[in-house]
Amino acid sequence: MGFSQTFFLWAIIFPIIVLLYYFFRKKYKKQEVSSTLFWEQVMQETKVSPYLKHLQRNALFYLQMLALLLFVLALMNPYVKTKEISGEQVIWIVDTSATMLAGKEKTIFEKHRDEMRSLVKSVGERPLTIITTGSEPKAVLRQETNARQIEKAIDELAVTYEEEQLTKAIDMANAFVGNTPTTIYLFTDAVSRTELPIESEQVKWVVKGADAKFENVSVTRLAATNVNGETLALLQLKNETEENQTVRLSFSDGDGKELLEKTITLQPKEEWINTFESLPESDVLNAAIQVNDDYEADNSIMTIVGSDPYEIAIGQDMHKLVQVGFQSLGVDVKSVPEQQLKSLKGTIVVTNQTELLERVEPIILIGRDDEIESEVSGKVEVSQDELFAFSSLEDVYVGAVYPPFENFETIAKVDGHPLIQRSPKGDIVILTDIQSTDWPLHPSFPLFLWSVQNELTEGKGSLGIFTPNEQRAVSLVPGDWSIYTADGKYVSSFERSQEFRAPAKPGYYVARSEHEEKPFIVQLPKTERTIQEGDSFELGNVKGGQEEVRNESLARWIVPVILLLLIIEWEVQRRRGFAN
Repeated sequence: MGFSQTFFLWAIIFPIIVLLYYFFRKKYKKQEVSSTLFWEQVMQETKVSPYLKHLQRNALFYLQMLALLLFVLALMNPYVKTKEISGEQVIWIVDTSATMLAGKEKTIFEKHRDEMRSLVKSVGERPLTIITTGSEPKAVLRQETNARQIEKAIDELAVTYEEEQLTKAIDMANAFVGNTPTTIYLFTDAVSRTELPIESEQVKWVVKGADAKFENVSVTRLAATNVNGETLALLQLKNETEENQTVRLSFSDGDGKELLEKTITLQPKEEWINTFESLPESDVLNAAIQVNDDYEADNSIMTIVGSDPYEIAIGQDMHKLVQVGFQSLGVDVKSVPEQQLKSLKGTIVVTNQTELLERVEPIILIGRDDEIESEVSGKVEVSQDELFAFSSLEDVYVGAVYPPFENFETIAKVDGHPLIQRSPKGDIVILTDIQSTDWPLHPSFPLFLWSVQNELTEGKGSLGIFTPNEQRAVSLVPGDWSIYTADGKYVSSFERSQEFRAPAKPGYYVARSEHEEKPFIVQLPKTERTIQEGDSFELGNVKGGQEEVRNESLARWIVPVILLLLIIEWEVQRRRGFAN
């Protein structure tokens, strides 16, 4: 702390004059007492509380001295040094993904929002831009200098449950930077230094991470199907802590009725997978755990159970192990001559005939009948795709693969060559013959077929499963459609199927029109079902700019105290009487 107007120190003479006045003023006055009885009573009260009597007699003196000393202090204009952000503008990137809800007493998001409010003063007169993360980053505030508007925008920030996709938000921030020296604040839970672009000398990065270690147990995957009047479910749990965790697992239907309850113990860092058979048949299945951890959003998961699944037809030219793999799932499988596959309706076809990719119904293409295999060697590498949630292909041997399809999404490779692809329509393509691999000998083979079947079955009786705020075309008749929650609360409306956007909050929803309704589910992305450790750090420096120091005056806080003391003095004087 310092003083910017030390010249006014001469005003200390005023409190000194008052002090001298009280020293030399008449301290006693004659007072006639009619009876010593009352005098003795007064003296006893004085001896019992001498300090209180002293304060009562000299209250005016202390109030005047304090007011004068504060007056002198205000004239000297005391100040404290505060740091201001460097650069000519400031950008805040705010992570609004679901993991920001992790926390013990306060969530990460709430702590970051408190920190944003405290940084508003440091921004000063610099223009501030606030960008929120997601598949479509949004600039909720652009080049704003009004502190009230900034604080309002901070209060309106909310978690959207989407995957953060920081790269997109960073690209948007760079568009605002240009050639202007900029300080970018990133409010998130965890980010690697290598993810931040530091090639620009115009940008300084200030990362505000979680700065805490969280314990988390999550439900990472649920798949279910109805077989012979019963529901068969496959569940995966993950214990991210270093200790054993005892959790209460429960299954319930769409109405909240509990179907099964079980207590299990998870080992440290264990990924637990189990199959549950003979559950009561239901259209919707919800799996939830009760556990003492720091992240609640991933403690439950919901899926739509196909009540009328597709039949599976396998071409007679397919290897017998393919049919055995599907039969192990407990679904109806039939072997059909290759020339009859094209005419089948309402059936998942498993074949190597590429011409059947034109079918409207789903297809699983294993191998190709229009190309020749080429030899490969090496490990299988899979992407972060839901099809591999239960199946690891690291130990699978693949000896040869077919050429890939153009414009198909590659989700697994071997030796740098595409191995598994997904067509724009959603068909699954395995670019090898079963006899060229030892995959059927691994437990991952039937688990992969399970995942494929559930993915291709989605949307027959429902719209399927979406991530928060996901926008994609759905199979609906054009018209006026509205989205409602499970308990009938209105969410949003749309007309064309291309305009469909899933709600932000995970849960069970229904899309309704005048003549039809279709349920669907919003689930957390897989990346939002795990917690990463993060910390805060700074990276880079604005060229030619340093953190500025500003003197913040304390006089504005002293003046109201002086006014309050004057009011108290006036009241004390009034009660004692102005004549005295």
